[in-house]
Amino acid sequence: MKLPIHLNALKAFEASARHQSFSAAAEELNVTPAAVGQLVRTLEEWLETPLFHRANSGKIRLLPTETAERALPEIRAGFDKLSQGLELLQQSPTCGILTVTVSPAFAAKWLLPRLDRFQTLCPETDVRLDTNLKPIDFVIQRVDIGVRYGTGNWQGLVAEKLMEEEVFPVCSPQLLAQADSLIKPEQLLAQTLIHDLSMDEHSGFPTWSAWLDKAGVAEHQSAHNIQINNSAAVLQTAIDGGGIALARSVMVKDDLSAGRLVRLFPTIQFDSPLAYFVVYKPESIDIAKVQVFRDWLHEEVAK
Repeated sequence: MKLPIHLNALKAFEASARHQSFSAAAEELNVTPAAVGQLVRTLEEWLETPLFHRANSGKIRLLPTETAERALPEIRAGFDKLSQGLELLQQSPTCGILTVTVSPAFAAKWLLPRLDRFQTLCPETDVRLDTNLKPIDFVIQRVDIGVRYGTGNWQGLVAEKLMEEEVFPVCSPQLLAQADSLIKPEQLLAQTLIHDLSMDEHSGFPTWSAWLDKAGVAEHQSAHNIQINNSAAVLQTAIDGGGIALARSVMVKDDLSAGRLVRLFPTIQFDSPLAYFVVYKPESIDIAKVQVFRDWLHEEVAK
């Protein structure tokens, strides 16, 4: 039987039987009523049997024939099986698109420099990054997995801790060489301090005031201030010699290793109360490509 060529006709027939109307079926299938009617007639001609009694009681109402009624449960079960099969195909770790949500700064400073290693692991998976500072709806935006910064509580999502971090001042080697004196924390106040405003709405997000308190500095007013609402831009401004940034260890790791930035006052430890979490819908963990990406993230952190 050449069944595949009649799948659209079967869909039209099933929808018409369920709605008892070509017009309602057409609306569901996003085609014209004439197209639905033609598909049903094509199926009837191929089967050489009518599928509907055309009844008219004020408005046309389609009533499936007895033969059609007997076949409908099997047809619907078949569509369910087809849907399950397509989902299984999409679950291959080397097939399809993986939509990942992260902040712009996390993408620029941590994820993108490492992403080629995931692409080597899953060369047939296309990663689509959704970079947004605001939390998005995983269902509406069809997001598979993400990394979020916070306390680990996001409604409707599983949150697995990925990385904790420390906060500390950094500056460029050139600025450090030019500075008159940066021996004591209070001497930072004579410099331009760069403030990260990107997470202001999050209670507990580390600030210069909190770090200076930790360092035992009573006065918090610096000579000059720059305020930026993007963590990557904060670090780039520091790299360019524009001032001293309060860096997050996860974001600044590669810049420190490359010598683009220098950590100041390493004996003062200030652990952030916030952390990075891998987040996903509970049902998504059964999708192989989501499992692979989650495991890869944890492996990258462990290196």
